[in-house]
Amino acid sequence: MHRKRFDGLLARAFVVVASAALLPGCAILARHRSNQLAGTVHTGDQPDKVLYERATNEIDHGRFDVGRITLQTLINTYPDSEYLAKSKLAIADSYYKEGGVSGLTQSEAEYKDFITFFPTAPEAPEAQYRVGMAHFRLMGKPDRDIAEARAAEDELKEFLLKYPASPFMPRVKRRLREVQEVVADGDYKVAHFYYQKGAYLAARSRFLEIADQYPNFSQADDAFWYAGQTLEHLRAPKAAAPYYARLVKDYPLSPHVNEAKGRLVAMHEPVPRPTKAVLARAKADDAARRRVHRDIFAQMGGVLSSGPDLSQTRRGPVILSRAKTTTTEASNAAAPAPGGATIAVEPVSEAALTSGKPEDPKAADGAKNPKMGQPDAQAKPQDNQDKPNASTNPDTPQKKKGKMHFLKKLNPF
Repeated sequence: MHRKRFDGLLARAFVVVASAALLPGCAILARHRSNQLAGTVHTGDQPDKVLYERATNEIDHGRFDVGRITLQTLINTYPDSEYLAKSKLAIADSYYKEGGVSGLTQSEAEYKDFITFFPTAPEAPEAQYRVGMAHFRLMGKPDRDIAEARAAEDELKEFLLKYPASPFMPRVKRRLREVQEVVADGDYKVAHFYYQKGAYLAARSRFLEIADQYPNFSQADDAFWYAGQTLEHLRAPKAAAPYYARLVKDYPLSPHVNEAKGRLVAMHEPVPRPTKAVLARAKADDAARRRVHRDIFAQMGGVLSSGPDLSQTRRGPVILSRAKTTTTEASNAAAPAPGGATIAVEPVSEAALTSGKPEDPKAADGAKNPKMGQPDAQAKPQDNQDKPNASTNPDTPQKKKGKMHFLKKLNPF
């Protein structure tokens, strides 16, 4: 009995000692938690600063909804605050960090809203870059819809045009080359499909666009070759010669070089030579391509991934303008005459417009020129074979049928 009472007292004493030891730690954790929620808030801080720091602290810890509500409260309560621009940008950043289709789509709208209200802010270039990256993160593979890739291309090009001195310039150029790889790959797959089916008119515009706008595409040499072949199939060899020449000059290691040289010789066109710089860059691109092909794990990851494979992206200058001089010349040389191109437009008299009846062009010509309206006295009458049949000519008025016209069918004589 005394033994049990002693064990109970010993257990109670252990609980008291353990509680005394753990209470300071719990107090420290509670204080740390309150500091996390309050951020680095001091007693003399302004209320707008307190709200901003609390909101950014919430966003940093993944509580995006709470942070955005706090920032919106700051914007509505203190419209003249110095943290207004930062709050707008923090809301856009919260959507961008949250990710997903809805988050990235909303981040694009918020970033553009920030650029509209604060175009001269130092954070404006980064906001424009994030707009392009929002579409970049939503890109799919080239064999799917490439609308996001085209939108990312437009936004990154706008960045390069608006902020040429920004420190983000090298990063934006690299991303733009990767986006153009996806866009060009999607167009190339469609163009090659049309080429194999013999639909050369449908394949022509896509091959020429790749050749003119995406020279850094990993299969640009194939696009140049098929562009020339397509134009030759459309009986425009003079328009195909420049594409063969660019293939030989800009892609000296392509497997189509010898064939392109042969076509230039057959057309009696000069065969250009690549420069040393172009040859060195072609060797570097070929070495990088071989390195990627040897990496089995990278290939398996590209197959399993839902995003596009950007490992084949080449280096080179970025084309911003959409100059279509070569494409336009080739299209004019190879395109057939549009339908209705030979239709002559004749003036209509005032009488025809007021009466609502079509005007006879011969009568109109005779009214303008009396000699044309008179019959030729020396003209000989033609045979009955040359005269149009009244039953087959829709312009000849038909005779009215009498009441007993059905009897004529019984007695044809």
